[in-house]
Amino acid sequence: MIRVLVVDDHAIVRRGLSDLLSAAEGIEVVGAIADGSLATGSVVTDLEPDIVLMDMSMPGLNGIDATRAILAVRPGTKVIILTSFSENARILSALEAGAVGYLLKDAEPEDIIKALRDAAAGGVPLSPMAARALLPGNRPVGTGTSARLSAREREVLSLVAVGLPNKSIARRLTISEKTVKAHLTRVFTALGVTDRTSAALWAQRQGIALDPVPDTGLPVACRAGSRS
Repeated sequence: MIRVLVVDDHAIVRRGLSDLLSAAEGIEVVGAIADGSLATGSVVTDLEPDIVLMDMSMPGLNGIDATRAILAVRPGTKVIILTSFSENARILSALEAGAVGYLLKDAEPEDIIKALRDAAAGGVPLSPMAARALLPGNRPVGTGTSARLSAREREVLSLVAVGLPNKSIARRLTISEKTVKAHLTRVFTALGVTDRTSAALWAQRQGIALDPVPDTGLPVACRAGSRS
């Protein structure tokens, strides 16, 4: 069962999405709230949604800032932006904040349901407009900076750069594979790349891959403290 939290300041949209998703097989709507700030902190930890379907423009806290706040307290949660804004800058900002998907509100109902299922399975559901924003001709590629990465994201990147798959990275860092994927999504966005090969090459050029986690047979958490 995919647990979904709907966040939108328009009551008719919240009700429509809740009714749509509740009628879909394998999806449970655990909450529907009107303010981005209400989706953070204890609400998201209490409701434990697998996916947050997030509006972009709301009072209190916008969708981008709410995404960052949610992932700070519950990194395993996946956020899909559902909005009417299609500008490249907004799309890239949402993905940089950690959203795994970006849909427009003119999407067909079945496309929204499919996007939730794809995200739950580890996919990155993007509207055609959002996908175009990520094309090399529409955004700078490989010009990001490691200063935009958290310490844990740098760790994940260094392990990608030395060739470890997600499962091995998760074991090394004592985190879940879902969390590894979430970190990689943010790494790709921060660096301006679209795949792990490009990220690895970027890390090698920057020297990040030159200091991988030593292979002592123990998880990183046992040696240097764990950060998830």
